[in-house]
Amino acid sequence: MSERADPWSRRLARRAEARRGEGLWRRRPTLAPGDPLIDFAGNDYLGLARDPRLAEAQAEGARRFGAGARASHLVSGHLAVHEALEQRLAELTGRPRALLFSTGYMANLGTLQALCDRHTPVFQDRLNHASLLDGARLAGAPSRRFHHRDLVDLERLLGRAPAKAPRLVVSDGVFSMDGDSADIAGLAATCRRHQAWLMVDDAHGLGVLGEHGDGCVGRTHGVDEVPVLVGTLGKALGSAGAFVAGSEALVEHLIQFARPYVYTTAQPPGVAAATLAALDILASEPEHRQRLRERIRVFRREAATLGLPLGASTTPIQPVVLGDNERVMRWAARLHDRGLRVGAIRAPTVPRGEARLRITLSAAHGDDALDALLEALASCAREEAT
Repeated sequence: MSERADPWSRRLARRAEARRGEGLWRRRPTLAPGDPLIDFAGNDYLGLARDPRLAEAQAEGARRFGAGARASHLVSGHLAVHEALEQRLAELTGRPRALLFSTGYMANLGTLQALCDRHTPVFQDRLNHASLLDGARLAGAPSRRFHHRDLVDLERLLGRAPAKAPRLVVSDGVFSMDGDSADIAGLAATCRRHQAWLMVDDAHGLGVLGEHGDGCVGRTHGVDEVPVLVGTLGKALGSAGAFVAGSEALVEHLIQFARPYVYTTAQPPGVAAATLAALDILASEPEHRQRLRERIRVFRREAATLGLPLGASTTPIQPVVLGDNERVMRWAARLHDRGLRVGAIRAPTVPRGEARLRITLSAAHGDDALDALLEALASCAREEAT
């Protein structure tokens, strides 16, 4: 069959043409060791991803247990290093149990699919991560989205839900594109009034926020306030994978019914060993979090003097909302030419008209790197003004 007559080829070509026409075509960079650009686009908030202690722990884990787990957790892939990591994550977050998943996306898909069905109303913050939205769709659950961080709107929607139906409220902890944080105490109180469960994805708070790096939920808001807590390991902890923490009953339920957990090969044991090393560093070296907070403070102070359109974020995620797709790509290209990699975020990741530079700060950024970023942003602003 010729490509011209192939309906699939025509469909792919039409969609590619439409995306290019909207200025939304994405390209992935291929990075090599020694990449010269300073990274202000990743999520390595504590600078642990390249810490040699994690690399050595990962290598030792592979030597002891093998490069791969060989099977799913329920067959023969649940190794002693996985069990140790789950126990440490439960301790960090102040929960009875934790359950490992291979990725954060899978954790959210699996949890929502296991907890919800077409009789379970789900209420989500309008700016929740795509994996949370997709998880509710996978479950076939009726979903309503409340206005961003708007407890009054959530209260209104919960009040309209069937009184006897189990209800689930879902929110990011730190919102990945805006960098602002959910009102966990307010969400928990609202859920308590309506006998709803609260699920929080604290992917961008874990390791960064909280007295112990336990995130915006962690030990401050126990399992009675936040029954379902999701965290990822590939951001501040510098490795890969994710977990769900909660009660014994919740974890056992997920082991039985979360299909992305049941039918997936377990996390490579070296990755689990590297994460254990990261947790040791998190507990013993609070200076990484202190340095990150200082980086955020300096950046916001200096960026404000430039008149940049910053949001209200006090986390490592610092968006500069430029609005126009072409404008954001132009600024990103200029920063690239100056040796800086910054995320250029457009629809559908953010709403149309809210294209932005997503600047992410790390404890690994030195003064020179931060100065270079601020100077480059100032240059972009000056070039536009002339």
